[in-house]
Amino acid sequence: MKTLLMLVVVGAVTLSAQTVTIPARVFDVGHGKFDSFDAMIADISKADVIFVGEQHDDSNTHLLERAILEAVAKRRKDVVVAMEMFERDVQDPLVHFSMGHLSEDEFLQASRPWPNYRTDYKPIVDFAIEKNWPVVASNVPRPMASEVSKLGWDALATKSDAEKKWFAADRQCPVDDDYFVRFAEAMGEHPTSGAPDAATDDARAKRAGLERFYFAQCLKDETMGESVAQAVLAAKKAPLVVHVNGAFHSDFHEGTAARAARRLPGRRIVVISILPIDRLDAVTAPDKAEQKRADYLIYTPAAK
Repeated sequence: MKTLLMLVVVGAVTLSAQTVTIPARVFDVGHGKFDSFDAMIADISKADVIFVGEQHDDSNTHLLERAILEAVAKRRKDVVVAMEMFERDVQDPLVHFSMGHLSEDEFLQASRPWPNYRTDYKPIVDFAIEKNWPVVASNVPRPMASEVSKLGWDALATKSDAEKKWFAADRQCPVDDDYFVRFAEAMGEHPTSGAPDAATDDARAKRAGLERFYFAQCLKDETMGESVAQAVLAAKKAPLVVHVNGAFHSDFHEGTAARAARRLPGRRIVVISILPIDRLDAVTAPDKAEQKRADYLIYTPAAK
């Protein structure tokens, strides 16, 4: 019992604006050890880009995201917050809301917020606005991604010049790399099923469908990666860009993280993965395979 008490006290993260304490343990992959939340912040504040990979439905995860921003704010003033949860075509209402030109209700009516916006993402947006940090709507509009999942890349060919600004111009989406394999497995598919030399038409059709779904995923990654790169390169003195996204998009430095890195050679990109678990006191050092997931692994009790 004494050991457990020490673990929770040492690993607690407190939000300065709220009386909320979130138990957490931080594993620093670079040094191969558990370290403090403050030590992580001191390091990541020196980066060019931070990807914060989340589990969308875990409230403790979102509290930790706010805590990361609060801690970074004590070390950096030049921060940009970019978010998967907003799509490029709603950047204007996001800017006008940030400037106080729209009420929150008007902003929400115009921006297609996620269902858990008020509980989980509003605190992030509000804090960014409080600090006068730009907030970037980084993602591709969902209808476009949906069209690609059904029709492939041809779905984008007829888009207007205005619409083409809403998705990445450069798209590199090979279907033979580790990210595609991980995506296929997440979809419940064997990544080689339906390969071009497969024996049946059904297998080929299944493979073609899997690839279209992957292209929609890759379109999101390329667009978010481009949005992050544009935010870094837009200013004379590069800011620190913090991108909030589902962990699948940045785990293992793949997906969006890889697409941003391709556009930002020589820049330091840090990946964080927040991992809700049942028992924080049972956490042990991750194995070598798991350590490849991110630069920092933050374990926190799964919200009940």
